[in-house]
Amino acid sequence: MPFILAVDQGTTSSRAILFTREGKIYARAQQEFTQIYPQPGWVEHDPFEILTSQLSSVVEVLGKAQVRPRDIMAAGITNQRETTIVWDRETGKPVYNAIVWQDRRTASTCDRLRQDGAEAMIREKTGLVIDPYFSGTKVAWILENVSGARGRAEAGKLAFGTVDSWLIWNLTSGGKHVTDPTNASRTMLYNIAEGKWDDDLLKLLRIPKSMMPEVVWSSERVGEVTTTLGLGSVEIAGIAGDQQAALFGQLCLNPGDAKNTYGTGCFLLQNIGDKFLLSQKRLITTLACSLSKKLEYAFEGSVFIGGAVVQWLRDNLGLIRASADVEPLAASVDNSDGVVFVPAFVGLGAPYWDPYASGMLIGLRRNTRPGHIARAALESIAFQVADVLEAMNGDTKHPCQTLRVDGGAAANDLLMQCQANLLGIPVLRPQVIETTALGAAYLAGLATGFWENAGEIQKLRDSDMRFEPKMAAEEAARLRERWRNAVDRSRHWSAPTQ
Repeated sequence: MPFILAVDQGTTSSRAILFTREGKIYARAQQEFTQIYPQPGWVEHDPFEILTSQLSSVVEVLGKAQVRPRDIMAAGITNQRETTIVWDRETGKPVYNAIVWQDRRTASTCDRLRQDGAEAMIREKTGLVIDPYFSGTKVAWILENVSGARGRAEAGKLAFGTVDSWLIWNLTSGGKHVTDPTNASRTMLYNIAEGKWDDDLLKLLRIPKSMMPEVVWSSERVGEVTTTLGLGSVEIAGIAGDQQAALFGQLCLNPGDAKNTYGTGCFLLQNIGDKFLLSQKRLITTLACSLSKKLEYAFEGSVFIGGAVVQWLRDNLGLIRASADVEPLAASVDNSDGVVFVPAFVGLGAPYWDPYASGMLIGLRRNTRPGHIARAALESIAFQVADVLEAMNGDTKHPCQTLRVDGGAAANDLLMQCQANLLGIPVLRPQVIETTALGAAYLAGLATGFWENAGEIQKLRDSDMRFEPKMAAEEAARLRERWRNAVDRSRHWSAPTQ
């Protein structure tokens, strides 16, 4: 029986999932890896640990399923986006740790770009706002702060890539230095109107064009994995940044279709078709996966801390032993009893874009219990998503009527019900919530004939679980107003003093 392998490299873990022709999960494996925090606001990963954890999960899933490489039709790769790796082309060694998308070290660089009047040009070319979130200023930081890096880069000796590029480089033993449009569109260096690396943006950040990977389509045969890595000659045929992969995995193929992924962060995307439009509500425009090999777009609102707030309760406060324990703890109380949790650990993303916001827990009383804090933590995820959807509805002629959801935290029924209550619309959860990996599998399978077309895939989908709103609109509005009050208090907390 042939399979499609999804290689799903995330922010806190690397996963490998085998999918059958029916679009069902046959086997999966997952390995967490180290989060590195050198200074407040800095977040790094060891690139080799990213690679080894991902390879280990692939080997583990093949062993678990007793599947040989020759049984795999193709592999699709999906990855944490914006995370930046620079490596030596000759040795294959990174010159510095991977700088993670959550990292805020380049906030002052972004301030200078705004002061220099670069915001309009960057927005018109990339669809992005200026923020440390994106890759461009991270690359610039490495070139400025790693000894000898600039000289080696200008001599053509260094390569830049998001995590997909790093994995493919290693999987092909340096044979392929590529990315796809969805990942390229997250760098602040790629012109999404023209579909190319932009000379003006590269010059602005003093980044040599020779560092850039070749951009291939998201659903396209790229090359074979080298036999030395235990994957035989499996063909890589799909690449997409995790959120665009999830949009595709949810089959949001038509303008107006929207999904939210509850992972480390939360990412709400809406397909807007083949015309490049700019948001008026401080959302970003990004490239979506395209089967037609033409540029297609989506609006996106990015929440930096989503499911990661549950990890924080587990690892930092010790309120729970495992992430799954948060739901029964939160359900031990009827409500948060006025406690509001703003998880701005790495600033706030859309629609606020405040790198200086700080995490805040407010409304504590003598009778506050762990259950209230756990419930406030889950509610914080839903509140942030509601803020983004409200902004997105203001940008489109077709307000969202239902929200498709996926990602690990979407398995939490309490959170999904809370989300439906705050939005006032149904929330739809598919049977397979691993839609990031599923999207990567679809892309690889469609490129290699494993599936004929999107219509065939649509017929394979099971019906969704539906969460209907159960809260009065007036009560939802009151809670959201209290949340916005708390957000206002958290903002600009760590801004540098003049």
